Amino acid sequence: MTQSLSTPKHARVTLGLFLLIAIFSTGSAWAKERRPAAKAKAPSARDKKARAERGRQKPAKETAAERRRGKSAREERAERSSARDRRSNARNVDDRRGGRALSRRERAAEARRQAAERQRQLAEARRRAELARLAAIARQRAADQALRDESAANILKDEVTGEDMEVRRAAVAALSGHAGSVVVMDPRTGRVFTVVNQEWALRKGYKPCSTIKLVTGLAGLSEKVIDPTQTINVSLQKYSLDLTDSLAYSNNGYFQSVGGRVGFDRMVGYARELGLGQRTGINHANEFEGRIPAYKTGYAVNHMSSHGDDFEVTPIQLASLVSAIGNGGNLLTPHLPRTPQEDVRFQPEVRRRLNIPQETLRRMVPGMIGAVNYGTAKLAYDPLQTIAGKTGTCIGQGSWLGLFASFAPVVDPHMAVVVVTRGSGERGRVAAGIAGKIYRALNARFGNTGGVQMAGTPASLTPRPKLDPRAAAAISDEVENENEAAAEGNWGAATDQTAGAGTTTTTTTSGAPATNATRSTVKSVVMTVPSRPAEATPQRSSTTGTTQPAPTTTNNTVAPAQQRQPQSEQRPRRVLTNKP
Repeated sequence: MTQSLSTPKHARVTLGLFLLIAIFSTGSAWAKERRPAAKAKAPSARDKKARAERGRQKPAKETAAERRRGKSAREERAERSSARDRRSNARNVDDRRGGRALSRRERAAEARRQAAERQRQLAEARRRAELARLAAIARQRAADQALRDESAANILKDEVTGEDMEVRRAAVAALSGHAGSVVVMDPRTGRVFTVVNQEWALRKGYKPCSTIKLVTGLAGLSEKVIDPTQTINVSLQKYSLDLTDSLAYSNNGYFQSVGGRVGFDRMVGYARELGLGQRTGINHANEFEGRIPAYKTGYAVNHMSSHGDDFEVTPIQLASLVSAIGNGGNLLTPHLPRTPQEDVRFQPEVRRRLNIPQETLRRMVPGMIGAVNYGTAKLAYDPLQTIAGKTGTCIGQGSWLGLFASFAPVVDPHMAVVVVTRGSGERGRVAAGIAGKIYRALNARFGNTGGVQMAGTPASLTPRPKLDPRAAAAISDEVENENEAAAEGNWGAATDQTAGAGTTTTTTTSGAPATNATRSTVKSVVMTVPSRPAEATPQRSSTTGTTQPAPTTTNNTVAPAQQRQPQSEQRPRRVLTNKP
């Protein structure tokens, strides 16, 4: 009985052990199967880092538009470029190093590669700059040619009935190759001899540039702001200038000082008194009345007094203005007789007598003579007669402007000549050269031959240069206005200087100015050519009695120029030796 009872107990124990062993075996097999899958599913550190980067990039993309809202396009381009450079440098470092430091040979090869890349980039930059330069030259040539074509077409359309054909032929020949207009009239009677390019001379207004200094000078004299013999220190070199030399060299600082003290209202009043902003009354249709600034204050008044800012004048208005100075104060109405009967019955028509004393007008004449004899208008010089004039150079109406307003002979004026030219190579001295051709061509008819006019000019009206050539070049606005425009980034200042240098050389050899507009345009874009101060004072014959080549020596004017001379010209250099 005992044996029968113990058998089931041993069987249960055995069955439990068997079940335990089976469960353990099944769990081990299941664990082995799960381990590879878990390893495959477990993320690596690199995957975790990549997911973190993607998590950070996602909000960065969402906020990129918000960051760009407060930045300019230039800043965005700079950021993108710097990011590309950083990525490129990282790739290059990974490719070069490959997890190790570069050897000496590899470093040398890399240095050569970088040097070659820099040379390639420099060559590409030069190529692009050259293409841009050539494109600028082509554009400027096209613009200049368009102006010349327009001027030539306008001249062909001129109404020449009643004009003096001899004067017109001389004016057209002198203007040949330039885009511009010419007015020639009698300053005593107002009779118009010719108007070349009537569309530009009568119906277009131009910035007066430095010719506005005639108005500023008369305003300063009339308001007792300046004395013609009083000198004013101008520029950083403290050159002492009087009214005569300031007009002759067209100094900006002098007239800015005068205009600032005269004031805007009185400046505009004298401009209207001299006929600006009003029609002259010439018997041509559709005359433009010009323009006068409405209001200016502060330094704008000073700059307006030397540059003519916001003024617009016509060549016929300038001719009327200089005629009033030449005839003693009568503002005449220009008139062109159309028929022989009208020519016979022609009488001068005085618009008004200027409210400016005749003595004040005469005080302006020496400076205008000095401009032609040794100043900015010396290309207009005629040894057989005394010419008084004023140049103007600036940028206006979309191009460079060259103006020259003049009359001659000074004692008994028979001609008033005004020239206005447009183009990249046009300057006041170029316009003066064109007027000089006209004066010399008509000298036998209107001038006094044999030096009679020069002898009859009073000594008080014949100025002498008080500055040496270096000082004259330093204070002349012919260079200052060009540098100012170049500093503003609008135009190349070298055009005027290059063209002027070439014109001066040609005039010295042939006796008449001759310019090449195409050549001056090309050089203006290529490089900046410094002015030649040695040409500031012309060498005239002493027999004419108009200009003395040797400047007078004064403490106020010559001393600053002497201080700027090279040391070898001032005194011998001291040589230090080792000997006691």
